[in-house]
Order: sequence, then C-alpha cells, then structure tokens
Amino acid sequence: MVERGLYLVGTPIGNLKDITLRALEMLKEVDLIAAEDTRRTGLLLKNYEIKKPFESYGDHNKIEQTAKLISLLKSGKKVALVSDSGTPGISDPGFYLVREAIKEGIRVSSIPGPSALISGLVVSGFPTDRFVFEGFLSRKSGRRKKRLKELLHESRTVVFFEAPHRLVSFLKDLLEVLGDRKIALARELTKKFEEIKRGKISELIDCYSKQVPKGEFIVVMGGNVRNIEDKG
Repeated sequence: MVERGLYLVGTPIGNLKDITLRALEMLKEVDLIAAEDTRRTGLLLKNYEIKKPFESYGDHNKIEQTAKLISLLKSGKKVALVSDSGTPGISDPGFYLVREAIKEGIRVSSIPGPSALISGLVVSGFPTDRFVFEGFLSRKSGRRKKRLKELLHESRTVVFFEAPHRLVSFLKDLLEVLGDRKIALARELTKKFEEIKRGKISELIDCYSKQVPKGEFIVVMGGNVRNIEDKG
C-alpha cells in the first residue's frame, strides 16, 4: 500500500523500456500525476496502459499549481511528480514543489530512475569520481561567459545541458573563455539515433556548423588539468 505523500518518479530519457517496476507501480497507485510535459507523459502512460489523471506542472504555472498540489497532499492524496524525461527536480521546476512540500511537513520520496546527467557523464570518457553539474547556463552570451570564467580553474569534470539552437553559440563561448579543450557531446541517449561525439571544442563547432544540431545536448568537459598539476 502506497502511503500518502509526494513521489518523485524517474521516467525514461528516451527508450520507454527504461523504467523501473517500482516506478510503474507508483504511477498506478497515486491519485494524481503532475507532469512537466503532459504530451510525453500521456504517451508513457498509454504505452503501459496506466489510466490516471495527470496535470501540467511547469515553469509557466508552478506557482498556482504548487498551491493546488500542496492542498491535495495535505488532504491525504498521493501525488507523483514526473519531468518531461529522467529524474524530476534536476533542471526543472520540480525543486519548487519539493521545497514547499517539505515546509508543510509533507512526506517526499524519490523513486529512482534514469538521469540524462549521469548517462552523459559516464559515456563521456572523462573522470567521474568528482564532477560539477552546471545545467543550462544563461541564454545571454555575456552572462554565460561570466559564469564560464568562474569555471576557468575548475579541476573537476563539468557537465552542462544545452538546447540545440544554442549549441554552437555556447561552444564558441566555451572556446573563447576556456580554450580549446576536449569535450564530449551526447544527444538522443538511449534512443535509436543515439549520438556521442568527442573531440576538441573547435572540431565540434566545425561539425555542428555544418550539421544542424537536433535534440537537447549533454555537454561534458574535462577539468583544468594544469590546475590539478599545479596543486600537486
């Protein structure tokens, strides 16, 4: 029997088979599913023949929806939160609901599942024992460069997310601020057209200046090796 509370349910980042038995069980047991992308969640539920009410929960409506969901949770309902893909709460508005639920003393549980962050990191070829996750940097080049300058001496592997239409401009900022380092770009992970490209930033700028980027990217960059040597 599922106890009342908020459940953060990990869902596939691409391949619909990448979902746990526990996640499926939870989606069947809750009273309501709060979904960042109702279309994608609808396809997932349909694929597994799960008939549960679901509502939109995103940046555009998180204030009013959080109030509604907190009210339902306080009344004893069981609510599942899912992102458009992967683990909810990472680079999405899920943290806002979690924070408010904790303030109200509501039980919050994680139902582990796929993560684009971890999937991209482990296939990159860069060290995974210590890493930094930066998510999506600012859309504005000036602010983006300012943050990149703060990472100039970072010795740990750094992971970013980036949208396809901003990929080339983001890579150009990386090159300008951090130099021509080696990076790995991963897209469509777990899907039929999964693609992982590795090389120097300049090489990948050239590649995607000729080939239109498609799908969201995980950008993994090696740390400042010179900084590690200097400390040694």
